[in-house]
Amino acid sequence: TTYRGHAWAIKALSLDGILHVSIIEGSFTTSRFADFIEGLLDNMNPFPGPNSVVVMDNCRIHKSDLILEMIQERYV
Repeated sequence: TTYRGHAWAIKALSLDGILHVSIIEGSFTTSRFADFIEGLLDNMNPFPGPNSVVVMDNCRIHKSDLILEMIQERYV
């Protein structure tokens, strides 16, 4: 069986280049987005250091309590 769907890429950029990338088949769920954020946060620094600010649009999965808690725990 083969999957005939879309592959999606999500990336985080900084002034210095790409911080983190994730490519998946299917949809980005809150759980998959949380995995992406966890990988991204490993490449970030506490505020006010370089790469210390996360900017997201108002997509529903960006507003999850889980995502907010993950970011706040790292002081980003």
